[in-house]
Amino acid sequence: MVRANGAVSLRELARVVQTSEVTVRRDVRALEAEGLLDRRHGGAVLPGGFSREPGYPQKTHLSAAEKSAIADLAAGLVEEGDAVVVGAGTTTQELARRLARVPGLTVVTNSLLVAQALAHANRVEVVMTGGTLRGSNYALVGSGAEQSLQGLRVAKAFISGSGLSAERGLSTANMLSASVDRALVQSAAEVIVLADHTKLGTDSMFPTVATETITRLVTDEHATADDTTARELDAIADCGVQIDLAPLGAAPSGDAPVHGTGSGPVHQTQPGPMARRGGPPPGGAPLPGQRRPGAHGGPGGPVGPGGMPVRLAELGLPRGR
Repeated sequence: MVRANGAVSLRELARVVQTSEVTVRRDVRALEAEGLLDRRHGGAVLPGGFSREPGYPQKTHLSAAEKSAIADLAAGLVEEGDAVVVGAGTTTQELARRLARVPGLTVVTNSLLVAQALAHANRVEVVMTGGTLRGSNYALVGSGAEQSLQGLRVAKAFISGSGLSAERGLSTANMLSASVDRALVQSAAEVIVLADHTKLGTDSMFPTVATETITRLVTDEHATADDTTARELDAIADCGVQIDLAPLGAAPSGDAPVHGTGSGPVHQTQPGPMARRGGPPPGGAPLPGQRRPGAHGGPGGPVGPGGMPVRLAELGLPRGR
C-alpha cells in the first residue's frame, strides 16, 4: 500500500488488515528498522526522508473522514459575498462542494476538480487561472497560471499540501505545484491551510508557505492523539498560527454550516470536546508574511476560557491512545 500510494495512515492499514492500530504501529516500526519504509506521525511513507505525492485516485481514499470533517469546519470560515482562492487537492475539493451553497461567492482556482464541484452553483462565480494541465492532480500549473494571479487580491486562500511542519511550513512534492501555490497565497489577506493529522510533522520536497505566513490551520481531532503530533501543533501555534480541530463523527456534510459570521467562535456541527476554536484576531487578519502572537502571546494560538491562549496540555486534551 505504501509503494502504491506513497503514504498511508495507520488507521487505514489497521482497517485493511483487520487488526488494531497498536499492532500496526509495532509492525511499521519493525519494517522501518529493515529500511523498507519511514514512519511518520500517524502513518508511514516510502523511505528517503520526503514523502512523494500519490496520484488522485489514491489520495481520494486516504483519510477520507478527516478530510470531510476539515471541509465542514473550513466552510464555516467563508462569508456570503467573499472572494477566495482555493488551491488544488482532495481536501480543497471537499471544501468546494460545501462552498456551492454560499451565495455571492467568487472562487478563483487552478483546480479542475474545484471548478467541477462548483460548476452548477448558480450563486457562485468561478474564475479559472490559465496554465498547463497537470494530469495527476487535475491542476493548472506553470507560468500561465502564475501570471494570471498577478495583481489579484482576495480575502482568504484555502490551500493544502503534502506535508506541514513548524520548521518548514507547508510543502509539496511537485515543483510546479509549489510555485502556483505560492502565487495563490500571495493574493490573499488570510492564509488557511487544510491538512489532516497524517500530514503534520511531515516534509515534502518543495516548500510552499512559510509557517509564519499561515493565518489558520484546520486539521482533525486525531492530531492530538499522538504526543509527537501534539507537540508539532504546539510548535506551529508558537509561530502565530491559529489551530482549529475538526471533530469527527459530526452530522453529515449536508447539515454543515454554510458560512461563518466573520466574528466569534468557528461554527461547527456538534462541536466535540477536542475542538479548539477562536475568532479572528483583533484588528482583522494579518497580511501574508506578518507574524501574529502564538500560543503564549495572544490570539494566534488556541483559545481557552476568557479568551486566554492555552496549550494542548492546558486544554486537558488526551495525548496518545
